[in-house]
Amino acid sequence: MDKKVFIVIPAKDEGKRIGEVIKSTQAHGYNNIVVVDDGSADNTAQVARDLNAYVLNHIVNLGPGAATQTGITYALRSGADIIVTIDADTQHYPDDIDRLVKPLLKSEYDLVLGSRFLSGKNRIPFIRVVYNKIANIVTFLVTGTRLTDSQTGMKAFSKEFIGDSEIKYNGFEFCIELIRFIGLNSSKYIEVPIKVKYSKETMEKGQNFNSGLQMIAKLIRGFF
Repeated sequence: MDKKVFIVIPAKDEGKRIGEVIKSTQAHGYNNIVVVDDGSADNTAQVARDLNAYVLNHIVNLGPGAATQTGITYALRSGADIIVTIDADTQHYPDDIDRLVKPLLKSEYDLVLGSRFLSGKNRIPFIRVVYNKIANIVTFLVTGTRLTDSQTGMKAFSKEFIGDSEIKYNGFEFCIELIRFIGLNSSKYIEVPIKVKYSKETMEKGQNFNSGLQMIAKLIRGFF
């Protein structure tokens, strides 16, 4: 592989799970792994260090958007050509990374989004389906871009796209902010199917109704 690929993993209190994510990512040939410990109270950072990941620490919890941008900035400064984001809670499968990276290696697209809803095999909790449909509508109204999974945590970017698309929002609204850059930068994008699995822990850490309302309010204030 001629291009340098970095994997960015934002994490908060994922000491029990992040080791599995890192090991699986390494097993699939990706060793430039950046873990952003976003104010964890557990041993997330130590587990990542023990597995030879680059670890960046937020002393206090800033949010998934801020943690993602910290990881992206580090990767770009380290010479990354392609950056992939993946969740730390084992929701995603690292064997899908190749699926996201391939279109970027061919320089066909600037941004590749992993979609949970393009695969008929995923068992997605009903409440997550509802939240995503609402988020997709909000995303279209704000950005003009239609997607099946606007809130996906698994994404891949070219260095050119993400270098022109600095994340300003600290919370989950950063997902829509990134999609807005597609139109602003006339970027080429594609969604590809990915596998996901849900557990009690992943459901507790995801978005809920209140955080969704807060996200919409922040976007309206910021974009309009």
